[in-house]
Amino acid sequence: MWIEILLLAELAQGPRHGYELRREIEAATGHTLSNNSLYPRLRQFVESQAVLRRAEEHEGAPPRHVYSITDVGRELLHDLLAELPEDTADNGREFMARLVHFGWLTPEEQLRILDTQDYILARKRDGTAALAAARDEYWSRRALDHGIQRIDAERAWLASVRAEIQAKTAAEDAGRSEDGP
Repeated sequence: MWIEILLLAELAQGPRHGYELRREIEAATGHTLSNNSLYPRLRQFVESQAVLRRAEEHEGAPPRHVYSITDVGRELLHDLLAELPEDTADNGREFMARLVHFGWLTPEEQLRILDTQDYILARKRDGTAALAAARDEYWSRRALDHGIQRIDAERAWLASVRAEIQAKTAAEDAGRSEDGP
């Protein structure tokens, strides 16, 4: 789903042709996006009316297709961003695709995404800790302990993001209450 999120988010910034979309997503993620990944998804978006496709004529060259997001596409983008299914949450790309577009979400939706990610990390930590406890070999335990430290650091960072969202929401609520009903 992360590719779909990035495609729709890029189109939400303005119309793009396929090459521009691919180039922007590759630049943002560092991952190569093949035409076999890009164009079938764009075709599905066009078929579902989430994206419009129009031909742009160029003298001496075949027409170039330009894609733009529709209101249906904006709703789809929001829906994709607002949910982080547990079965995909262990994929860092899925979480990051949502995190970089948190501005599209309400604080409640943001916190729900953070909760899901933290839950997945907590389960992963428990599993890694159990493996580490069962190992007698020094280097194996050392590697697993390092993995646990990385998970703990990620969870601490998530807690700081959560606190930041909560503080911002509380400040906004306080500002509204000072302004009156």
